[in-house]
Amino acid sequence: MKSTKARKQRKAQFSAPAHVRRRNVASHLSENLRKDYGKRSAHVIKGDTVMIVRGSDGIVGTEGKVASIDTRTGRLTIEGVTIPQADGTEVGRPIHASNVIITKLDTSDNWRKNKLTREREGAQ
Repeated sequence: MKSTKARKQRKAQFSAPAHVRRRNVASHLSENLRKDYGKRSAHVIKGDTVMIVRGSDGIVGTEGKVASIDTRTGRLTIEGVTIPQADGTEVGRPIHASNVIITKLDTSDNWRKNKLTREREGAQ
């Protein structure tokens, strides 16, 4: 962000293009992953396993795979974490990416895998 004013930062965040919004959906890595990759945080993608560390008492400590990501709001839905709708159906509960830590990375994407290992080598 270029400005120090909160109003301008919020405006920049909400009017950002899709490729910039995608970069804003990131979470901290667990201690084990920090040691392995030499990074503090990473972008969350569908298929990563995350643990909820902040929020309601009923969901804190829950671990599951990321089912979907909403880059417009910066929120994730996690398998097994649901809320009931008015008609009784269960839907995924949106959780902000800053309220989770990544416990297992999905490295099926070779580009992501190479990027993480390159950054690890650069940090050493």
